[in-house]
This record gives sequence, C-alpha cells and structure tokens, in this order.
Amino acid sequence: MKTLLVANRGEIALRVMRTAHAMGIRTVAIYTDLDRTAPHVRAADEAQRVDSYLDIEAVVAAARAAGADAVHPGYGFLSERSAFARAVEDAGLTLVGPSAAVMDAMGRKDAAREIAVAAGVPVVPRGEDAAKSWQGPVLVKAAAGGGGKGMRVVRDEGDLAEARAAAAREALGAFGDDTLLIEKYVERGRHIEVQILGDAHGNVIHLFERDCSTQRRHQKVLEEAPAPTITPELRSRITQAAADLARHVGYVNAGTVEFLLDEATGDFYFLEMNTRLQVEHPVTELITGLDLVELQLRVAAGEPLPITQDDVTATGHAIEARVYAEDSFAGFLPQAGRTSIVRWPAGVRVDHALEPEQVVSTSYDPMLGKIIVHGPDREAARRALVDALDRTAILGLTTNVGFLRALAAGEEFRDATIDTAWLDRHEVPRPDDELPRVLVAWVSAMLAALSGDGQPFQADGWRSGADPAPTIVELDRPVVVDRFAGRVDGRPVRHVFAAGPLDDPVLTLEVDGRVHSAVVNVQPHVAEVVHRGQRFVFERPDVFGDHAADVGDGAIAAPMPGTVLDVRVEPGATVAAGDVLGVLEAMKMELTLKAPFDGIVSQVGATTGAQVALGARLFVVEPHAEAAEGAAAAERVVAS
Repeated sequence: MKTLLVANRGEIALRVMRTAHAMGIRTVAIYTDLDRTAPHVRAADEAQRVDSYLDIEAVVAAARAAGADAVHPGYGFLSERSAFARAVEDAGLTLVGPSAAVMDAMGRKDAAREIAVAAGVPVVPRGEDAAKSWQGPVLVKAAAGGGGKGMRVVRDEGDLAEARAAAAREALGAFGDDTLLIEKYVERGRHIEVQILGDAHGNVIHLFERDCSTQRRHQKVLEEAPAPTITPELRSRITQAAADLARHVGYVNAGTVEFLLDEATGDFYFLEMNTRLQVEHPVTELITGLDLVELQLRVAAGEPLPITQDDVTATGHAIEARVYAEDSFAGFLPQAGRTSIVRWPAGVRVDHALEPEQVVSTSYDPMLGKIIVHGPDREAARRALVDALDRTAILGLTTNVGFLRALAAGEEFRDATIDTAWLDRHEVPRPDDELPRVLVAWVSAMLAALSGDGQPFQADGWRSGADPAPTIVELDRPVVVDRFAGRVDGRPVRHVFAAGPLDDPVLTLEVDGRVHSAVVNVQPHVAEVVHRGQRFVFERPDVFGDHAADVGDGAIAAPMPGTVLDVRVEPGATVAAGDVLGVLEAMKMELTLKAPFDGIVSQVGATTGAQVALGARLFVVEPHAEAAEGAAAAERVVAS
C-alpha cells in the first residue's frame, strides 16, 4: 500500500492520516467547499474536491485521480455502505474494511440476527408475540442502519402502532429501508461491545470489550474499557461469542460486535455488528497498547495479523468522552458558530480537528473531538477525565463539555450504576452561573481599571484620600466589585497569581476560600467564561443596540447562527433609530435587532422560525429621502 485516500473528514481523518504517515504511506484527503481549509485537508499530502462525502462515484473517482491504491472510510458517511465497498472493489482499489458481501450480511439487523443464531450466539427474544398479546415493553427498531435512528421503546400497547409508523418513517428517511424488528426491551441493560480483528488468512482475535452504557437515546456519551461490572467468566463468554461470530462470517479487518447485558438476569444478547472502526476505538488502544488503524492497514495489504490471541493483554482502565457542539442543558440541540479560544487539555490523548476561529456548521455531525484518559484503575482514570474536562475550554461555541464533566464527576458514573436508559430517565443538574459571574466581574473590573476611562464599566464615585469606590460591572445584572477590599457582591475574592504569558486567558481566583480556574474572554459588549468545561455568556443590556454599520449602510446581518423568533416589520415600514426589527435566538440567548437610524425598511430577509446562518442579511433599512439627499449633498461638498 503506497497511497491511501481517507474518505472522511474531521478528527477521524486526522487519526487515520497520523498512522498512515508513520507507516510511510502517502495520504489523500477529500473535501467539500465548506471544508476547503479544514485541518484534515492541510494534513494530507494531496486533497481532492467532491460535492458530497456521500457521493460514491465522486469519492471513487477522487481516489483514482490521486493514484490511490486503497481507501479508508473511517466511520459514518460511507463506512458501512456495501454499495461503496463494492464500487471500491470494482475500481480495483482496496477498501480498508470488510468485503461488500460481509457488509451485506451483517449490515442489516434482521439478517445479522439469523447469522448470530447460526453461529450459536444468543440473541434478544423476538417481541412480535409479546406485541400481539402485549407482554411489553418492546423495542421497535430499524433493520438497517444504526446510530439510534428508527428506534422506539414502547411500554403501552396503545402506543405501538404510532411507534411503528414513526420508526418506519425515520428508517426510510435515514437508510432508504423501512423494515422493522420488534424485540423484547431490557429495562436495565448494559451495552457491552467486543473489538475483533480478522485477516485474510483465517485468523480472528478479540481485543477485549468496552462498556458504552452511558448513552442517551442510543447515542453514546462516555465509553470505557474494560467493562467495569462483568466477571472474568462473563468476559470470557462474551468475547468468545464475538470471535465465533466473526469467524462464522469470514470477517476480515476491524469490526465490533455489540451485545446487550441484562443486569437482572446476567444474560447477554447479540445486538448488531459494526463493520468498521468505532468512534470509541481509542480506549481499546490505550488498554492494549495496539494501534488499530495500523492493524487495519496491514490486514488490508494482505498481511496476516502480527499477533495472536495470547499476545493481547489489557492493562489499566481507559475512558473516552465525546465532545459535541450541542447545548446539553437545552434539549441537546446542535449548536453552530465560530470558535474564539480553543484549549484542549495537555497530558491526555485528544483526537480532534477543532481550532480557534473555526466555523462549526450544522451541515455535519456535531462531534468536535474526543478526550481519552488512561489510569492504573477505573477510579484513577475517572479522576483524570474530570481533571481533563476541567482544563478543556471552547469559547464562541456552546459544547457539552460541562455536561460531560458533571456526568463523570457524579456518583452514578463513579459507582458504575449507569445503564443504557439512565440518561433518558434522569437529568444532569445544570451548573450554577453565580461563580462564573464572579470570575467575569473580577476580570471586567481589572480591565476597567487598566483602561483608565472605566468603560464599559463604571464606578460609583471617587473619594479623595481613600481607596477608589467599588466598580459596578454591568453584566446580565449589576455586579459590585471592590478590588481593594477583595469582594464581589460581598463574596471574598483573592487573586492567585501564577507565572505565564500576559495574554493567557486562564484566570485563577480564590473565591469563598476555594481556588477556581477558568478561561475568561471579556469584550466590550459580551463576556464569556468557561468554568469546569461549561461555557457561560454574559451580555451587557442592549448589546446589539449599536451593532449596525454607520448611517448609509443599513444592512442588519445575523451576528451568529440562530433561529428567528420574531419579525416585527414589513418592507416599506417607517422606523426610527432603535426600533426593534426582529428577535434572533442564538446560543440560548435572545438578540434584539434594531434599526440603526431613522429610515424605511427596504428588505426583510427573515421569517419567523427560520434557521439563519452567521452573516445572513435579515433586514435592510434605507434613510429617508431627505436624509439620503442630505448625505449626497454633503458628499458633493467634500468632493468639490
């Protein structure tokens, strides 16, 4: 293998390229117009443009044009499409993954279920009979695809018909196939999956198991290896079952066999097989010391596996946290925007493709990166993860880091009592904003003192022969900062000085006798702070009252991606400076968009409920004819 095209983007593309480069393999990236300057494009030796990452013909054509002899699909996109595997094979190229025939066999849950039965692997009991006489609950799920799409838990017989219809619609839209399965639903289950590897010489091994029970609506949140709640005897049985299934189907390359463990009975059941590299593969790499991508590439090149089952050992414990662009405390809504400061934790493994000043859109999966830690035991790894999330800060964009930190620090995860439905039954408490407000107010007061004019903050007066009066910091509410007395709203605060660059945004303060570190970014109209991973945004009142350009340029653009909540004017409306034109909701904030000057609304590009992109033109206000003529006359005088 000399040249490898990576048919993916983001952190997994960088991950594959890292190993390929270490092996002396030339890499080719593909990109769309949105990703023209993305990190994976810059990291590759060559890049080919495509209209879509899902365009099979375009991806294969890019591989041929670049002279690639192999294609790595990563995960997501085309990674489990047998049509793509077949197109790669027909083009005379090597797919780093199983054959199209194996994908066909294992890619559908109904077909894979029958294969598992033939291989002697236990499967979840059918739920059709339970549904007919109603002995629920049951799980309705799509036979094709994955990722939790087309799945519904039904606990009441009266909800079954609607659940089947909804699951079928979702499956048809996501996978082009509305075939459904109905199975017994396990109320208290753990998601256990086994990493397997097979080569073209008949060798199949497992690399132990992972526990992915911390998930929400079938989407994984935290993953760990090894599974913390199973016995050595159960580990032996479940890993053997996975290897037996892979051997039965003649599996070649890396794959994962997923099982559901019923905590009430101790029985485990086959769920599905993922015929690709998994998002959570790093936890397996950290406990085994093996590079799964390297093994994938060697197997794809026709080499036998360089290790046997006896060579595979597990050391310590590893945990992975998936970082998403989403607001976990507002319905887990996907977020978009431009990052400002991005700080990933040092000393742990971070697989990411996120940089400062990078625009994150909703066009692709919201996962931004993964933070992976390893320790001598589970508790050491858990504490390392909490510490790493504390040191992660992404500003300009709302992420789930604060949610991950609260989850990893909680008693339930500490005690390994979280099952697959726990997050659907419980809410993780939202971090309080009082301490972050103190941190922002303190920095704001310091900046006001340094600026000399007190703007954009103000003091309550100056007293001769005495310390300066406290500073009133206008955030979402007035905050009183007395720097000389060391108090913010009456709470004792002491600055903890640490050596570092002057432009380092990390602030360390002792508040109420406890030391806190945060990343703070104070701008004239808005202040951001990330404390324990959670991003807080504090705006001054009427922050966008002067956001428009000078008179004569009356275009009001969306200051960030968001949803139009209200449109209050129509074309032709007469407005005065400061009149509200509309309201935009972005990053959980409502932003009032106002007329920059007296004039007439000439264009309205916003509709209530519409999603708008950063910079989208929402309104245009033109000066009254008299104002326009006066401006023109003034220009003529200047010109003369």
